[in-house]
Amino acid sequence: MSAVAAAPAPLALPRPPLARLTHIELRKATDTRAGFWLLLVIVLATAVVPIVRMALGDEDKRTLLEAFSVAQLPAAILLPVLAILSVTSEWSQRTALTTFALVTQRSRIVAAKLLAALALSLAAVVLSLVFAAIGDVIGSAAFDANGSWSLPVSALGEAFVYQALGMIGGAAFGMVFLASAPAIVLFYVLPTVWGILGEVIPGLDGPSRWLDMGQSTTPLQEFDMSGIAWARLGTSALLWVALPLAVGLVRILRSEVS
Repeated sequence: MSAVAAAPAPLALPRPPLARLTHIELRKATDTRAGFWLLLVIVLATAVVPIVRMALGDEDKRTLLEAFSVAQLPAAILLPVLAILSVTSEWSQRTALTTFALVTQRSRIVAAKLLAALALSLAAVVLSLVFAAIGDVIGSAAFDANGSWSLPVSALGEAFVYQALGMIGGAAFGMVFLASAPAIVLFYVLPTVWGILGEVIPGLDGPSRWLDMGQSTTPLQEFDMSGIAWARLGTSALLWVALPLAVGLVRILRSEVS
């Protein structure tokens, strides 16, 4: 009687490290036509805004700190769109099936996307600082700026928090809706509507200080944070960042991929 050869056991492939997944997510977010043009617009706007501020701002505001503050705005406004697209494109282009087949733990993909968003936030802060310094030099030479180079270290941390909240919030909205159009529209419209209601309805004025991201991030963008400002920022971030992130994580982990 001949012996039946046993079937070889399937190879146990090592799972890719999180750093490699993050690098892949960075490439997926930026190596597209939409990502390229969006990043190009952000870079150009970040380069122009500090110079315009130096040319048109008050003389006592023509400083590196002020240039760095306004240089944050283009990335803070536009970069969350890239975070949204990095999530929703997986579902609209039907690449999520391949992604989750190669990495079966969906939570690791989500973690890689969030780490990629944080990496882009850090890059935005560095880019803003570089162009702010260039703007300060040009302002000193051409626009009679005072040329102050004073920049507290805390401003760099606050700038990173400012950018990171927008990026994580954008990714969270993308995870909730898994479609680009509603995620982008509602990411910008819902906080704006809430801010308007807080302005026009007297009874909402108090809660709006704690739940309106527009108000709570203003001191952060101006590097004027205090204890109460951090408390308001944390409260509003729970509503507009943490809550959508939790809902989106549940949806990604439970959604059927087709």
